[in-house]
Amino acid sequence: MIGKKRKRVVGSIIRTRKSALRDIKSSSGIGNPSVYHALVVIFLEFFAWGLLTTPMISVLDETFPKHTFLINGLIQGVKGILSFLSAPLVGALSDIWGRKPFLLLTVSFTCAPIPLMKFSPMWYFTMISISGIFAVTFSVVFAYVADITTEEDRSAAYGLVSATFAASLVTSPAIGAYLGHMYSEKLVVALATAIALLDVLFILVAVPESLPEKLRPSSWGSHISWEKADPFGALRKIGQDQLILMLCVTVFLSYLPEAGEYSCFFVYLKLIMGFSEEAVASFIAVVGVLSVFAQTVILAFLMKYLGSKHAIIVGLTCEMVQLAWYGFGSQPWMMWSAGAIAAMSSITYPAISAFASAHADADQQGVAQGIITGIRGLCNGLGPALYGFIFFLFHVDLNEMSSDAEKPLIHAKPTTTLQPLTNQTSFVHMEPMPNRTIDSVVPGPPFAFGAILVILALLVAIFIPENPHTNLNKRTYSHDKEALISSEEEA
Repeated sequence: MIGKKRKRVVGSIIRTRKSALRDIKSSSGIGNPSVYHALVVIFLEFFAWGLLTTPMISVLDETFPKHTFLINGLIQGVKGILSFLSAPLVGALSDIWGRKPFLLLTVSFTCAPIPLMKFSPMWYFTMISISGIFAVTFSVVFAYVADITTEEDRSAAYGLVSATFAASLVTSPAIGAYLGHMYSEKLVVALATAIALLDVLFILVAVPESLPEKLRPSSWGSHISWEKADPFGALRKIGQDQLILMLCVTVFLSYLPEAGEYSCFFVYLKLIMGFSEEAVASFIAVVGVLSVFAQTVILAFLMKYLGSKHAIIVGLTCEMVQLAWYGFGSQPWMMWSAGAIAAMSSITYPAISAFASAHADADQQGVAQGIITGIRGLCNGLGPALYGFIFFLFHVDLNEMSSDAEKPLIHAKPTTTLQPLTNQTSFVHMEPMPNRTIDSVVPGPPFAFGAILVILALLVAIFIPENPHTNLNKRTYSHDKEALISSEEEA
């Protein structure tokens, strides 16, 4: 029954998009633009990066053995800030010149560091930081999907994109680790490079343009003023649109703890909660499969019967419960239960993106998605730093692994002085404290703090109007664009 329902969701999207294709003249590519083109692009990109999960940890530790945690935070921070600044710019330009060129640009630059991992680690980490300028594939993909779907089916389509992202990460880390163990990490890097090149080739050959011809200038030589492409100008528009502002605040407060969680949670499971490597791999797979189900079947159900606002609230509520359970849970079964709830929380981002897409004009889908993706990029930079700072407040200091530290901290005696934090070859030294009661009550303080941030996000989301077309004293994107065009004509 589930399989049939999922097919009906996909079939509905494919059928309803036909009307949206009438005004689109495909350039190079195979067939008409479809959701399937976007799914393949997302899957290949993140599957390639998923293969590198284990090799990247080892290379990072080998390159910066004394400052692993600090350097990783700096790399992610620089990348996140650059994504925050560039995402509105890339989205705005894709509204003018089309989606395909920027799909090619974002995927190419995002995957460019991969072959450098084993040949030149320093250049590899430098390129990762710089690649944040174009590491905004999601915003272009969501704009691509918005071009070819109706408003009613857009949330289900966004759910499929997010589910594909989750599916790409279900097995790729385990495959990469297995190939690295059986053969070598160089083989894993070569395979990831080949998949990234396949993705670029797929965009060049198979992906048709989705932006309608009437929304594009007559040629690439058309004059584009800096005022149109200014990322800070796109950000200023947020202040003129209260609904977009509310969505951005909701994204920031909810995704900041989620980004911090991604940076350390699986290591937290292994080294503090006592999960074996097989158990961690199983956890990733189970949560990934449940996330795929949540972002397709459950999200479509919620959007149909409750609406986008209530779907966002359901997702945020699940995230709050999940983070609180991670923070206060002290047993493995609690982690598994919270993981199931975490899968439900994965519906939040596609629901918010669908709401923003319905609110924005047809020729402003790129900038709308770019602003939201930019906020997520900022969170990807700040989240790991936030979690690291909270660990610091609890007297955490990075130290080399001790051979005696084999038991998880949660089952250790109060005099234990070693607590793992970053990866399998690094532990954290905790200063002996006379009273360790808080450790037994709140084993994961960053997760508990994250739950508080999500509560704030819920308070903001409550005031989001149910109708995405509601005008909250906004100055529309199209009005700004018309003013810019008029100023260009006068010049």
